[in-house]
Amino acid sequence: MGAMTSLRRTTSAALVACAALLLPLAPAAQAADPAAAGPRPTEAAVNGLLDGIRRDPARLDAFLRAMPKGGDLHNHLSGAVSTELLVRLAAQDGLCIDSVTFVSATGPCQGTARPAQDALPDGEFRTQVIRAWSMQDFTPGAESGHDHFFATFGKFGEASWRHPGTMIAEITDTMAAQHQSYLETMLTPASGGVAALAAKVGFDPDLAALRQKLLADGQLQTLVDSARADLDRAMDEYRATEQCGTAQARPGCAVTVRIQSQASRASTPARVFAQLLIGMELATQDERFVSVNLVQPEDYQSSLDNYQLEMQMLQFLHPLYPKAHISLHAGELVPGLVKPEDLTFHIRQAVLTGQAERIGHGVDVAHEDDAADLLRTLAERKVLVEVPLTSNAQILQVEGQQHPFPLYRKYGVPTALATDDPGVERIDITHEYVRAARTYGLSYTDLKDLARNSLEYGFVSGRSLWRDRDGFRPVPECQGRAIGSANPTPKCAALLAASPKAALEWKQEGAFRAFEASVLNK
Repeated sequence: MGAMTSLRRTTSAALVACAALLLPLAPAAQAADPAAAGPRPTEAAVNGLLDGIRRDPARLDAFLRAMPKGGDLHNHLSGAVSTELLVRLAAQDGLCIDSVTFVSATGPCQGTARPAQDALPDGEFRTQVIRAWSMQDFTPGAESGHDHFFATFGKFGEASWRHPGTMIAEITDTMAAQHQSYLETMLTPASGGVAALAAKVGFDPDLAALRQKLLADGQLQTLVDSARADLDRAMDEYRATEQCGTAQARPGCAVTVRIQSQASRASTPARVFAQLLIGMELATQDERFVSVNLVQPEDYQSSLDNYQLEMQMLQFLHPLYPKAHISLHAGELVPGLVKPEDLTFHIRQAVLTGQAERIGHGVDVAHEDDAADLLRTLAERKVLVEVPLTSNAQILQVEGQQHPFPLYRKYGVPTALATDDPGVERIDITHEYVRAARTYGLSYTDLKDLARNSLEYGFVSGRSLWRDRDGFRPVPECQGRAIGSANPTPKCAALLAASPKAALEWKQEGAFRAFEASVLNK
């Protein structure tokens, strides 16, 4: 609790730092405004409609629930599914849940361990499990939001790995119901095998030599093949659950799914490197795996101790695996949680050394050395920041004007809203759009551009529909017809057929037009 008390004491200092950075920028530093010429007449009318309902919670929620919202780029599979589904899976697999610690485990259920089946009906035990496995009804006290949040994964962990396809099915159904079309979710490929190989090989500070040891005799390739087979089975389970390809296909079938391979940053250097390496190999060999990421709390001591080494690992691997994208949790820190010096370099090193194309959280940016220069660098390099507003509030107690979201927007740094762990948080993506619209006074055009960013900066393959990342102007092939219409020009149709990214973006533009027409005609 001491760390979070210290956090609250430093809030005023953080606000002073952010206020200084929010001073007007020199014209040369401002990012190009994609809406500088003003929105289309229909879009302008929807902006006015949103202004009229902004303070009506029910109407605002309904409006944003129906609005097309692109993709979710920051999503942890085990933390994204509902707690209710995890309880059901635990019961299905015959697991036990300890009635004191609420940790799930394999049987037999002895002592304080109860069958997970006992948590299925409504009652006190079910309520206790849901509260222990999520942020439901959480009030900070002896345990901080940070500690309770991260402890949930250890409690439901045994229930969360046997049925990834069923879990993806629930997530995609939820996304489709909220008019999202693209998911990047994180999992740890061939986790046990990679851990065993890393322990066998050990760590070598000569990263080239370490890579060769892991690749020797096809050891890592065997794990790559195993991970691909695991994903085959998961996607088969997903398609069967969703009845994809049949007349009874569920809405989640329409969501494009891609995988980020995660490495556990608090593990040993040997294991982290091996996890990053298999992620790079998978992204090279299988288009369903698109990137690598580092997970686990950034404030754990081992995470802090090895932060720069892990960035150097990525710097070494990046040129060897050009097809593998990199998106990193960085700056998920606040004063009082770590020493002041630990707030000064994580985001910068993630981008300049770790070669990150996207950053998750980025909460401590105002505390980085020469923060204004860093923000300009992020804007110039078009490094997108994945912004999970509720997660940042629950874990770090950072929200409202204390959050750097307005700061990133002020400097022209691209941003997209994300859920992080919506199952643990008990929220969905609409909740994040509502929160952003109400807290920061965002217009419909602003929210629309956030949704566009979530596809433009997604790691799905293919050329973009947009000419560049300074605005949403279509490529030459797709000019001359209404963007998103049912009859693109022949050249544009050829691009859409060849590019999954452009196809997703074109479909979303059509969905925007339909949405705008529907809300204005009510």
